[in-house]
Amino acid sequence: MKKPEIKYGKHSITMHWLKNSFGVMVAILLIIVLLLILLVRAYYYSSAKEYVSSKMNIVYTAVKSNLNTGKANLNASIRAYVEGYEDKNRIELMAINNSGRAEVTSSGFSPSAESSMPDLEEAKKSDDGFAVQIYELSTGEKVVAATMMISARDSQFSALRMLSSMKKVDNQILIIGATTLVVSLAIMILIFFSGMFFIRSIVYPIRNMGEMTRKFAKGDFSERLQKESDDELGELCDSINYMADELSNTEQMKNEFISSVSHELRTPLTAIKGWTETVTSMYEDRETFKKGMRVITSETERLSQMVEELLDFSRIQDNRLTLIMDTIDILAELGETVLIYQERARALGITLNYYEPEMLSFVYGDKNRLRQVFINIVDNAIKYSDKGDTVSVEAYEEHGEICISVSDTGMGISKDDLPKVKTKFFKANHTRRGSGIGLAVADEIIQRHGGTLTLNSEEGVGTTVLITLPCIESKKEPTIVSAETTSDVQLITSKPEPERTEPENEQ
Repeated sequence: MKKPEIKYGKHSITMHWLKNSFGVMVAILLIIVLLLILLVRAYYYSSAKEYVSSKMNIVYTAVKSNLNTGKANLNASIRAYVEGYEDKNRIELMAINNSGRAEVTSSGFSPSAESSMPDLEEAKKSDDGFAVQIYELSTGEKVVAATMMISARDSQFSALRMLSSMKKVDNQILIIGATTLVVSLAIMILIFFSGMFFIRSIVYPIRNMGEMTRKFAKGDFSERLQKESDDELGELCDSINYMADELSNTEQMKNEFISSVSHELRTPLTAIKGWTETVTSMYEDRETFKKGMRVITSETERLSQMVEELLDFSRIQDNRLTLIMDTIDILAELGETVLIYQERARALGITLNYYEPEMLSFVYGDKNRLRQVFINIVDNAIKYSDKGDTVSVEAYEEHGEICISVSDTGMGISKDDLPKVKTKFFKANHTRRGSGIGLAVADEIIQRHGGTLTLNSEEGVGTTVLITLPCIESKKEPTIVSAETTSDVQLITSKPEPERTEPENEQ
C-alpha cells in the first residue's frame, strides 16, 4: 500500500507531540537549568560568605588577644596587623576609625568617603557586632564584605572590615550555567530528532489503519492490514484484522439471533394460543380448564422472564441504571436498612451501633436505589466482620452535604486490594459470600446522585465507607423520629449463614 503523506496540521500527532510532550520537556529542562544555576549561585555565595567570615574570626581572635593583654600601644598593633595582613592578595583588610572611615587598609589604598559600607551599618545594629554582605560597588563590581565591631577603651578604631571581589565566583557560576545550558540544548535537540523519527514510524501505519477502517465501516471486508512489526502497532493490526473478521460475521449473527429469539418467543405464544382456544371450547370441563390455565400462566411467566433477561442484558451492555428521582428523607431509608440488619448482627454476635441525628436536610434522589446502596454497604460491613466486632452507622450534615459513615472493626482490606474494590466482579476476600459487583453498582448509583463513595481501610483494623450526597433546601420540616443508639451483642457458639436481602435490579 502506498505510504500516505504526513500532514502537520494543528490536530496532527506531530503537533500534539510538539505542543504537549516536547514543549513540556523543554519547559522542564529550562526550569531545571534555572534552578540549578540559582542553587549553584546560592551555594557559591554562601561559601564566599562563610570563607570571609572564617577569615574575619581569625583576624578578630588575633586582635582580641591584644585587647585582653592590655597592651598600651593597641592602635599601633592594629595598624601593623592590618598593613602586614598575609592574605592581602585575595582579601583586603581595613581598620575602620571612630568616624566610620577606613583609615588603614592592607592594600594601602583607602576607599573614597562616598563609598557605601552596608555591612558596617548592619554590624552596628546587630547584637553580636558582626555582619557579612554581598553587594555591588558604584563601579558595578560585586564584592563580599564582612565587618566586626571592636569594643576597646581609648581605641581610635571601631571596627575591622574585610572586602573581597566576587568576580572569580561569578565567572565560575557563569561557566557552570553555560555548560548546563549547552548540555540541555543538546538534550533537547536529541529528544526532538528521536521524537520525530518515532512519530514518523507510527504515523504511516496509523494512517494506513485509518484508511482500512473506513473501508470496514462501509462494509468492505475484502482487504486486511499487513503486519510489519511485532510491537504494539503490530498487535493493533492483529486487533483490527480480528475486528474485521468479527464484523464480517455480524450479519449472520444478527440473523441467527433474530431467528433464535423468534423461535423462543413463538413456542410459548403457540402454547398460549392453543390452550386459550381449547379452554374456550371446553369451558365446562373443569380439569381441562384448570390444566389449560396452569399452562397459560406458566408460559406467560416464561415469556416475562425471557423479556426481563433481555432487558437485563441490555442494561448490562449499555451500563444503564434507571433512577426515579424525588425529594426523600434519607434518614428513613437509612433507618430501615439498620432495622433490617439489627437482628442479623445480633445473631452473629456483632454490635451494630446507629447514631441518628434528630434532623437532616432532604435529598433529591431515588429512594429505592439509595436503599440498595445502604443495604449493600451495611451488608458488607457485617459480612466482613467477626463475632465481637462492631459496626457503626452514622449520619450527619456538613458543608451542604449529607454524610453517611459506615465503619467496622472487621478484617479490613489490604493496600493492594483497596484501589480495586469498586471494580466490577472484584472480591478482596473469596472466603466471604458475594458477587463482587455490589460496590461497583453502589458507586455508580451514588455518582449519578452527584455524590461520592470513598473507602478507607487497614487490614486487620477495619473499614470505613463514607457516602456524601448533596442536600436540597426543603419547604417543609421533615418528620424524623429519633432513635436511641443500639448496642446489641449476642454471644453464640456458631455462625449460621443468615438469609441475605438482595438489592433489586443490581445491574
